[in-house]
Amino acid sequence: MAFAASAVATLTLSTPLLAEPKPGIAMHGEPKYGPGFPHLNYVNPDARKGGTLRLAVLGSFDSMNPYIIKGSAGPGLREYVHESLMARSYDEPFSLYGLLAETIDTPDDRSFATFQLRPEARFSNGASVTPDDVIFSWSLLKAKGRPFHRNYYSKVRDVEKVGERGVKFVFTAANDREMPLIVGLMPILPRSALSADTFDKTSFEKFVGSGPYIVESVEPGASIAYRRNPDYWGRDLPVNRGQANFEIIRYDFYRDSTSMMEAFRKGLFDVQPEGDPVKWAEAYDFPAERAGLVKKMEFDIKTPAGMNALAFNTRRPVFSDSRVREALTMAFDFEWLNKTLFRGLYARTESFFDRSELSSAGVPADAHERQLLAPFERELAPGIMEGSFRQPESDGSGANRDGRRRAIALLDQAGYELREGVMTNKTSGAPLGFDMLCTSREQERIMLAYTRSLSQIGVTAQIHLVDPAQFQRRLTSFDYDMIQTAWQVSLSPGNEQNFRWSRASAAQDGSFNYAGVSSEAVDAMIAAMLSAQTREDFVSAVHALDRVLLSGRYVVPLYHTPKQWIAAWSHLRQPQESTLYGARLETWWEASPKSAASP
Repeated sequence: MAFAASAVATLTLSTPLLAEPKPGIAMHGEPKYGPGFPHLNYVNPDARKGGTLRLAVLGSFDSMNPYIIKGSAGPGLREYVHESLMARSYDEPFSLYGLLAETIDTPDDRSFATFQLRPEARFSNGASVTPDDVIFSWSLLKAKGRPFHRNYYSKVRDVEKVGERGVKFVFTAANDREMPLIVGLMPILPRSALSADTFDKTSFEKFVGSGPYIVESVEPGASIAYRRNPDYWGRDLPVNRGQANFEIIRYDFYRDSTSMMEAFRKGLFDVQPEGDPVKWAEAYDFPAERAGLVKKMEFDIKTPAGMNALAFNTRRPVFSDSRVREALTMAFDFEWLNKTLFRGLYARTESFFDRSELSSAGVPADAHERQLLAPFERELAPGIMEGSFRQPESDGSGANRDGRRRAIALLDQAGYELREGVMTNKTSGAPLGFDMLCTSREQERIMLAYTRSLSQIGVTAQIHLVDPAQFQRRLTSFDYDMIQTAWQVSLSPGNEQNFRWSRASAAQDGSFNYAGVSSEAVDAMIAAMLSAQTREDFVSAVHALDRVLLSGRYVVPLYHTPKQWIAAWSHLRQPQESTLYGARLETWWEASPKSAASP
């Protein structure tokens, strides 16, 4: 009996503790919506069904398969036709709720996840969604999908059918909190309607899916239309209520932005998201807008803006001293640039996670952050722990006298001095200068403005505009002094941060560590972020990572849009509440014919 008790104890310690299967899962903590919720808060459950949503896309397409690297796929298939095991809510950082799967079961260490499929789940051809379809989708995408599919799904060690409707995914490593959610978002493809042998070939085939829409028509390179499936199996699920409201969703393709804008003014399509502040300020002043037939709308958005910046390649000797990098940041005159080029509508980026709760800007460090950062205090910038650290600010006149004075003082500390108007190394006599590599006229315009500011402190920068292929080759091998780049980020940053900032990635050709960050403190904060068990500890760890990256002066932060800008014809309606991600078109609907304003 003693032996048996010992064996039971050993089994208990070595086996992950199981929880009850649940209808939802969150990256950290518990999902916002409990069992039996009626609908998501950011929808109108009584939204009118019917009408047509006409959208526009710049460019063209030569395939209807968005899951392979070959070809340029048209939009909409993943969003409207193919569903996943679970669906994401957009008023939470990262939570999923049952869609094709009714429940998910995963232990505390998230070493595996078991999904139970809904018996009523059907593809549009009437076939049931089965565990075999799930296993087929995983195997196909792991072998022939896009690189991120292959990377993520290779972290699954084994997949097996459990009972009649269950599928169990066993992961290669425990304590990777993302993997159950990543698998939960995997598109489920019909085994009976696809050939694995030809899947990686470009095609205009009308894919079969389980989603609310079916492909109605495809005009190669010109248009795609989707029609709402009248027999859609999941129309009454709480996670779907108030969504998929349009009878038809149509995409038309335009060769250039000028003709696309003119088509919007004429009412040939309905919605125009805008990211250009000059266009937002000037291009929407036309008769239909003045008559109230077109609405300019601004939506709050609480997802990270990402870091759009001029990146120093710290592998180059000219940028090895952080005082030099800080001085060159002081010389950048954002206020003058924003006023002169962008009508003052951009916001200065103060954080690698700006515009979200993950930003450390203006936020004093909490106790957990102070504990994480205690071994690295010498690397932190003044004011960074108190929340008073800010990017330099000018009066917008173009003179930037205070910035110039502070930059020259820092360069003096770093071993430089002005000699006949040229910033010169005190020891070698070499002038301070570097090259800037760009691939577009828009980037060149920003760099030209920056060279003007640099010349005021005696620093020379040469701009080299190259074609995209050459730019990519040099980017891959880190063959540049400075580039303009952007690192996008979600509300749940994860393993990708290692590929951007870790010491290992600094020496890895093709990584996104464009600045050459090589810091023990950065590695430690990423590790703390990945191991966090609660949302509170996770946010603290991201704040700490943000503080270390800002302190290193690895980039000259540029700007971001403070809100989501959308212009739309007024016959469209929106829910009263938007999401953390701004407006979501899948929650919009068309007004009844009596109340709709027509083009």
